[in-house]
Amino acid sequence: MARPMIDDLELPQVQQIETNDLRRLAEHRAPGQDGSLLQDLGRSSTRLALYGVATGPDSLDFVGKLDDKFRAGDPLPFAADIVADAEIQQVIIDDLRFEEIAGRPDRYAYLLTLREHQEPVAPAETPGLDEGILDEAGGLVDEIADGLAALPGLVTGLEPFAGTLGDFLSRLREFGSRIEQDQP
Repeated sequence: MARPMIDDLELPQVQQIETNDLRRLAEHRAPGQDGSLLQDLGRSSTRLALYGVATGPDSLDFVGKLDDKFRAGDPLPFAADIVADAEIQQVIIDDLRFEEIAGRPDRYAYLLTLREHQEPVAPAETPGLDEGILDEAGGLVDEIADGLAALPGLVTGLEPFAGTLGDFLSRLREFGSRIEQDQP
């Protein structure tokens, strides 16, 4: 059995590997019915916890290299016999803990928490907008502009009914004058 590897770093004396792989299910109940329907939403990223010990004169160098990989936060290739069936290709180091073992020179215990890296799913391709929609929108804007240009004639045509319209006619005149001022 080969030792577990993360990127180009061989993990020495791995004592324990724990995996956590959960499916995500949603339960949908029918109103007024006894049964329900389960919807499979896929699975969460697999999590791994590795406990091991690094010993020898190169153990402090190992600790430094592993810490550098943790701090970089990049997805790293991972290989271990125990998780080969899970087809985990890359992992991200979520947590890293070291402990110098007292009374033993050049001996460090490490606990490494890994999370499977899954590439985000690209959004589905959406068909482009129909060119006719853009032309139709342009036509509507032109119609609105034409309607606003006819506004002064509307105001003068409503003068005979000014008594029944109250202050609507004055507000309409004010609006028309603002539009005339804004036009180049």
